[in-house]
Amino acid sequence: MFQDRPSWIDATELTVLQKEICTCTKCDLGNTRKNFVFGVGNPNAEIVIIGEAPGADEDEQGEPFVGRAGQLLTKILEAIGLTREEVFICNILKCRPPNNRTPFPSETELCEPYLYKQLDLIQPKFILAVGLTAANTLLKQTNKMGEIRGKFMNYYGARMIVTYHPAALLRNPNWKVHTWEDVKMLRAAYDEYLNKGILPEV
Repeated sequence: MFQDRPSWIDATELTVLQKEICTCTKCDLGNTRKNFVFGVGNPNAEIVIIGEAPGADEDEQGEPFVGRAGQLLTKILEAIGLTREEVFICNILKCRPPNNRTPFPSETELCEPYLYKQLDLIQPKFILAVGLTAANTLLKQTNKMGEIRGKFMNYYGARMIVTYHPAALLRNPNWKVHTWEDVKMLRAAYDEYLNKGILPEV
């Protein structure tokens, strides 16, 4: 017999998708989380920011990037003239791994389809992947940060740029200069898209 087609696949809006998947218990994280962290921001955003997984503050509040790292992300966005409300912010995993451990491949595999559906509904022009885990998961590669940051890559028609996770910047402030270069690149490319409708070459 054919497996029943999950109803969330046919969602036509983010609010509907969120309602359909917020009770997910496909992996054990669904049993240990406090809150399902779907994502926040503009449902028609042209820029989507993707991290790895919720942390303790995010699990508590049900919103991505609200702890110290999230506050730094907000400042980074403000520095290039963007607000959290203009972009869409989410993680690959929607539930917090215990003790903020790196997600297991099995967890990522089960959760990724939700992210792909989010991106399908939003149809962003740009993706900012923050952190190596998020970047390598999206690219299906094993890269070092120095190999992939500072340039645009094609991601199913969108332009993806990779930079350090804000939590890493809190631990290693000397990396902030690199992130500043990356987000300035993103802002310049976004301005060119707004003014001329042109996406950067990859």
